[in-house]
Amino acid sequence: MRILHTSDWHIGRTFHGHSTLDALRGVLDALTDRVRELGVDVVIVAGDVFDSATPAAACYTLLSDSLRAIADAGATVVVTSGNHDSAARLGFQAGLLRDGIHVLTDPDAVGTPLTLTDDHGPVHIYGIPYLEPALLRHRDDGWAGVRTQAEVLGHAMDRIRGDLAARGGRSVAIAHSFVAGVEPTPQLERDIQQGGLDIVPVSTFDGVDYMALGHIHGRQRVSDHVRYAGAPLHYSFGEGDKPRGAWIVDLDAAGLSAVEWVDLPIPRRLVTLRGAFADILSDEAYAEHREAWVCVEYTDDLPEPDPLRRLQERFPFCARVAHTPAAAREEARTTYVERVRAARTDRELVEAFLVHVREGEGASEREDALLEDVLEQRVRAEALA
Repeated sequence: MRILHTSDWHIGRTFHGHSTLDALRGVLDALTDRVRELGVDVVIVAGDVFDSATPAAACYTLLSDSLRAIADAGATVVVTSGNHDSAARLGFQAGLLRDGIHVLTDPDAVGTPLTLTDDHGPVHIYGIPYLEPALLRHRDDGWAGVRTQAEVLGHAMDRIRGDLAARGGRSVAIAHSFVAGVEPTPQLERDIQQGGLDIVPVSTFDGVDYMALGHIHGRQRVSDHVRYAGAPLHYSFGEGDKPRGAWIVDLDAAGLSAVEWVDLPIPRRLVTLRGAFADILSDEAYAEHREAWVCVEYTDDLPEPDPLRRLQERFPFCARVAHTPAAAREEARTTYVERVRAARTDRELVEAFLVHVREGEGASEREDALLEDVLEQRVRAEALA
């Protein structure tokens, strides 16, 4: 049996104010082509299908179109919910979909597999939707007392191992979690936590032939049989150097036989440019990035006026700009209030203000001469009043 493992589609997420629906549709079309070309039997989507619990109508359209296209390409589709999704809404969607598309969101069904067969017999696919401990701990059906994701997933996997021991055969499980030893993209993935960072031990997922994980946006191999596929699009400049694609997982008669990576197209590259503002605006070395999503970190001592508009004249897809001086200034020993109180003249008062708002940079020689002139005019005007 050949399985394609993908996750974290985040349908509906914007990128610095720009819609990603068209770009994602193109990537999912390419994923469907890979399903057809590689003879994939099952496609697993490991959570965070939507970016929001209340997706817009266009998001539902994209999901339905993509799942039907994958099914038409010959694969059974298995989808679980993540921490961004509404399990109830995904579950409702399941009732509207055709045969061969399975959306698993019911905690009561954890431990009951979707069983498919190939030439070597059954393959049991166990879906674990994202389960919030606060919503489960007061139940009396085995979830009672759970307080962390580690405890929730430990109980879920115990159910799976118990069922598998009775059934026999090969197995694949799906979950959406943060596993020990994995590096998230800073400020991107929302922590799955309850009273602090909630990390799930890798050993939690022992007992199945392959564990398909979602939540982390970068491709990662936790162990031979425990992996993250990552997101199909780049949703942050911090992800710009991470590949985009899916895992192709092959099962033979004995279980897991091979796992290979297949790339998916990147609709628009992400680059971060760092240097002097004038150089980034004019240097030909940066011309190759005109069609990329661009983040600019300019290192000038002083901030530039209207930097985003000016940069977009050269880089139409410049989405973010940050002033990051090349060398951090030594922290002032006195506060702004203390400097203002210590000022004895209007000139010293203006200088205190400039140093405060310009990260320690006072008036230049030209500005100093202009200030002297303005202040002298003010003194004359007051004297004649």
